[in-house]
Amino acid sequence: MSERLRRVLEDAARGMPPAPDGVVEVWPAPEGPVDAVLAFTAHHVVAAAVDPGLVAARLPPGDLSAPVGAAFLGWLGGRLDSRPGSLDVVLAAEGLGGTPPLELTPAVGLDRHQRVARSLRYRDDLQVWTAPEGAGVLVLGRGLAGRREVAFEVDPARRNRGLGRLLVAAARQLTPPGEILFAQVAPGNAASLRVVAAAGFRPIGAEVLFHRGGAGPT
Repeated sequence: MSERLRRVLEDAARGMPPAPDGVVEVWPAPEGPVDAVLAFTAHHVVAAAVDPGLVAARLPPGDLSAPVGAAFLGWLGGRLDSRPGSLDVVLAAEGLGGTPPLELTPAVGLDRHQRVARSLRYRDDLQVWTAPEGAGVLVLGRGLAGRREVAFEVDPARRNRGLGRLLVAAARQLTPPGEILFAQVAPGNAASLRVVAAAGFRPIGAEVLFHRGGAGPT
């Protein structure tokens, strides 16, 4: 099931999203630590161990926003014994390979860094780098359905100087050419959305994750 889910995400990233048919599909839970609700244009996928009939009964016919609405997500969280995480915009870009546009140092001992700690809960095969003088942190790992994901953070004192864009651009060059790299950004985080878009990422949909540890994102 993870392979099928990853294929849908990668197809959407390559300009072939699911048909905008108003359908809500219910798929078995993917491998890994999370369940998910994925939202594409007029098409949704609920990837979780939940009965499709119960899902259909909770969604008003024709309401295209209901699968990512508070009422449904709260109900689904109760069924999964988890809390829904944030509703994030999902963006994607192809890896480029090559040399990153700034010097990065492989990081050790950053497990307590907020960005790294969250990644450890949601991603496998983590790789962490720091920018010069510790001005920023870049994280790559395997997240939902084994897709390659990027996360980054810039020290507050170093923001608004273009470092975020360089970190995200570096992530594309640390990703093999042609492989899809995904980023998740909260809709209200306009600064990060601009940074990720400037590095060549395009929005493909939205998602809410449910961590099977019983708690939502930190």
